[in-house]
Amino acid sequence: MSLISAENAMAVMAALFVIAGLGFVGEKTRVGAHLTGAVIAIVTAIAAANLNIIPHSSPAYDFVFSYFVPVLIPLFLFKADLKRLFFETTRTTMAFLLASVGTVAGVTLAALCLDLGSLASQAPLAIAEREAAVAGLFASTYIGGSVNYAALGEVTGLSQDASFFSAATAADNLFSAVYLGLLALLPGWRWLAQKYPAHDYSAGSVEVEHSEGISAMSLVLALAAAMVIVVAADAAVAYLGGSGWRYMVITALSLAVATLAPGLVKHMIGSFELGVGLSLVFFAAIAAGADVVAMVQVAPLLISLVLILLSVHFLVTFTVGRWLGLSMPELIIASNAAILGATTAPALAAAKGWNNLITPGILVGVFGYALGTFVGTIIFKFWVFIL
Repeated sequence: MSLISAENAMAVMAALFVIAGLGFVGEKTRVGAHLTGAVIAIVTAIAAANLNIIPHSSPAYDFVFSYFVPVLIPLFLFKADLKRLFFETTRTTMAFLLASVGTVAGVTLAALCLDLGSLASQAPLAIAEREAAVAGLFASTYIGGSVNYAALGEVTGLSQDASFFSAATAADNLFSAVYLGLLALLPGWRWLAQKYPAHDYSAGSVEVEHSEGISAMSLVLALAAAMVIVVAADAAVAYLGGSGWRYMVITALSLAVATLAPGLVKHMIGSFELGVGLSLVFFAAIAAGADVVAMVQVAPLLISLVLILLSVHFLVTFTVGRWLGLSMPELIIASNAAILGATTAPALAAAKGWNNLITPGILVGVFGYALGTFVGTIIFKFWVFIL
């Protein structure tokens, strides 16, 4: 039994917002600036849940998963003007696509080496389908982030196996935090840094974006537009009869609005900031379900999966990236955006003083939110088809 009852939804929701607030406050400290608010919120929620302060499951979490996740995707993607992405951040986008290839290669190798079908035995899937689902799940989260992880959990049905999903959540969050620490340390390894092209990122042509002009109206318009997109996507999916494609349709509609109607998006200033705030609440909710005891029970296979995936991702990103002439900071920010999402990449760039990589970090991270759901769903559908 936890200190805060699972049935006290208001108290649980309050705890989630407090944890999110601690994440924002914590990243203002010297150490927290390197960890970032998202990681602080994740670690705090894992600790609070496993110390029985907050519950591992609650109707409040179900509310967050049901309503925050689909709305977060448009809120983040309103910044994803594809024309701007590919013309203003070409090198960082190239690094991010390379990092995504590394993730797909890593999950493919892990699936070939490990018996992933033995995981998630309580999910309503055949063994071969479970293997494809686990591969799609981890591909999505290590290209986009936890928002994609939750989306693929619903698409594949893995979220119905509470024991596996909480264990996988724990492994994902814990190893992502460790990987972020590794990325933060890389520039200090001079023998390695000297092997990459040197470049000064402390100032440059890409300016740091500011949030001037945010108002109650702009935030309400952003939230309204996000909800309309979700409703429209659900209606289209229901009409076409393809429930497994819900998040891909939401993503496609959001990208269409961002790319084809930039004038409309200008009236929704603060959509990304609103998304960041709600995402930390979501991170806290998903991390609270991370049962460390459950992870330990299936630790060898899950740890092997994550270690293989992250190792291959790292090797592909930083080896091929060096051959392509990309700098270490570009590769670090791209890898960060892929593994942890758009909220941590710009924070790490700011903490390192790479000012003209802050905006590219946001943009490629947002691109990851779009790409992660697509790639994860395609991997799942394709592997189910061929197995």
